[in-house]
Amino acid sequence: MCTLAFAYKVHPDYPMIFIGNRDEFYNRLTQNAEIWNGILSGIDLEKGGTWTGISQSGRMAFLTNYRDFSLHVENPESRGFLTKDFLTGNLHPEAYLKQIAIQKSRYNPYNLVVGDIENLYYYSNISDEIVRLKPGIYGLSNALLDVPWPKVQKIKTELSEAISSSNVDVEALFRILENSELALDGELPSTGIEFALEKALSSIFIALEAYGTRYETVILTHRSGQVMFFEKSLSSTGAWALRKFQFLVNGGI
Repeated sequence: MCTLAFAYKVHPDYPMIFIGNRDEFYNRLTQNAEIWNGILSGIDLEKGGTWTGISQSGRMAFLTNYRDFSLHVENPESRGFLTKDFLTGNLHPEAYLKQIAIQKSRYNPYNLVVGDIENLYYYSNISDEIVRLKPGIYGLSNALLDVPWPKVQKIKTELSEAISSSNVDVEALFRILENSELALDGELPSTGIEFALEKALSSIFIALEAYGTRYETVILTHRSGQVMFFEKSLSSTGAWALRKFQFLVNGGI
């Protein structure tokens, strides 16, 4: 379960500003963001895929689960390869989504954003519709794109406020991702899980006993082609560490 938002062609200097949390069980084996074969992303060591990444050529991919356990399938393919395969491939994003849409029943429910600065698309195997995204601020958690869950509304509003000036403060973006305010009882979505858990999962930042936010990611893509990638990761000791990467699209990492 994850929460993310991105401003696409909204800021005059940064055509893509992405912020997102990866929420997962603390004992799931995961590798922090690294550079591999021209790709910058973390790796889920249990299945081999990834949740968020960007390539040296400027290809981007972001994934969240869609929360409805009644729709899960037997022996599903790993959703993390939906992002990984796009990042390592060269298909146009629309063509890629048409290809995976044919195989939609092989996966548990998901949301997927793929593309680059010029062509950005959204697809979910729940809505089964390929959407080319227009400039704007988008939010995504474990329902469809821009479904107004309280934390989705909150992350979009706070992102809009944080990028309203010419200077983008990375620490301010991380503060958005670290907001642990819970939704009001009457605002909670109904996704088929018990009320107490629905409530606990209603914040942008999650910290339960065995499950919670393990990665916070901020990606800034400048109009010059420079990409700045920041990742805060939670260690097994409970400490947070910050990693930074910079590269030029189609340049050297």
